[in-house]
Amino acid sequence: MTGLDNLYREIIMEHYKNPRNKGLVENQDYRLFRIKNPSCGDDITIQTLVVDGIIKDCRHIGHGCSISMASASVLTELMIGKSVEEAEKIADNYLNMVANKEYDENIDLEEAEVFSGVRQFPARIKCASIAWVAFKDTLK
Repeated sequence: MTGLDNLYREIIMEHYKNPRNKGLVENQDYRLFRIKNPSCGDDITIQTLVVDGIIKDCRHIGHGCSISMASASVLTELMIGKSVEEAEKIADNYLNMVANKEYDENIDLEEAEVFSGVRQFPARIKCASIAWVAFKDTLK
């Protein structure tokens, strides 16, 4: 295992143990989307507040493996403050990266880059993707 693998694992475990933006807000201005993966038990709800085309807040709640929960935490931190258009581009790029499809390395995924290794484990791609798919649905 390389030093980079260790760093990536540390970031994932940090977000899993100390999730950012966890917990939903009682506010009808937020858009909510839940995805449950019955095959592995991951269950995630993403809640997004968009004001004037900008993501003002992004929250999550759910349960599942460390990869799915950490990726939800990283997602929320990354998206707050972005325009909807920019957020969609980042989310699509991230989903391509973890699915081992062609993606744009010039788009800054920030800490989400730590999930790049997931593509080597096809069974874990859904874990790393579930929050991002739900997030995209909150933007529709």
